[in-house]
Amino acid sequence: MELFDLPGQLRSAPAVLVTVARVEGSGPREVGAWMAVTAGELAGSIGGGQLEHELIAESRRLLAAGRFAAHDRRYALGPSLGQCCGGVVHLRLEWLDASDADGLRERLAAPPLLDLALFGGGHVGRAIIELVARLPVRVQWFDSRDEIFPTALPAHVQAEHSDPIQAAVAEVRPSAKVLIMSFSHAEDLDIVAACLTRQRERSDLPFIGLIGSQSKWASFRHRLEVRGFDEVEMGHITCPIGIPRIHGKQPEVIALAAVAQLLQK
Repeated sequence: MELFDLPGQLRSAPAVLVTVARVEGSGPREVGAWMAVTAGELAGSIGGGQLEHELIAESRRLLAAGRFAAHDRRYALGPSLGQCCGGVVHLRLEWLDASDADGLRERLAAPPLLDLALFGGGHVGRAIIELVARLPVRVQWFDSRDEIFPTALPAHVQAEHSDPIQAAVAEVRPSAKVLIMSFSHAEDLDIVAACLTRQRERSDLPFIGLIGSQSKWASFRHRLEVRGFDEVEMGHITCPIGIPRIHGKQPEVIALAAVAQLLQK
C-alpha cells in the first residue's frame, strides 16, 4: 500500500508514469516502484540518482512531443549511468491523462510492509502514527479513552475506541505486529494477557512489544505467572521495545527505535 499523492497538474494536464518492471542484479528500487512526471511536478520515486534524473528529463521530452504508446526501456546502471548498483533495470513508460486518475491509487498500491496493531493514543503512539504516515504500514489504533485520536488521520490508519481496551485484541488482523503503550500499566497488563491468550489459541501474532523498562517487565512477568502463563508463552513478549543503542526518551526517539525494530523482523 504505497501512498500515492497524485500530482495536481495531472487533473488538468498529462503525465508520464514510469514503473520498475524488472530488475536484474542490484537496483535502486524494487519491481512495482513508480514515479509520475508532469511538466512541472513529480510524485513517487524509482530510486533517485542518475537513473531517476535521466527519466525525469526523458519523460518531459515525451510529454512535449505528444501522446505515445506504452513501451519498456532497459538501463544498465553501471555502464550507461555510472551507478554503483551495477544491475539492469527495465522500466515501463506510459502516457497518463486526467481520465486515468481515478484508478491509479488501486493500480499502484503495493502490499503493506507490515500490519501494525497499536494500543495507546498517548505521546509515543502519536509519534508512531506520524512516523508511519508516509510508509506502507497498515495500522489499527486502539485506545479506551474518548476523543483521544486526532481528527485527521492517514487513510491507512484505522482508529477505534475500545473499552475495555483488551477486547480489541480479538479484532487485530492475523499476522499483525502489536505495540502496547496505553496510559495505564493495568491496561497494558490486560492487553498483554489478551495477546498471550490469543497466541496460545491461534499463534498468529508474530511480534508483541510492550513499552517500558526491564523492571516493569519483571513485575509483569510475576503477574502473568499468577494468571497461568508459562515461560515459553511469556517469551513472545518483547520489553523494552526498540532497537538497541538508540538513546533518548523523547516520544519521537522511542517511536523511531520501535518502528525500526518492527521493520527489521
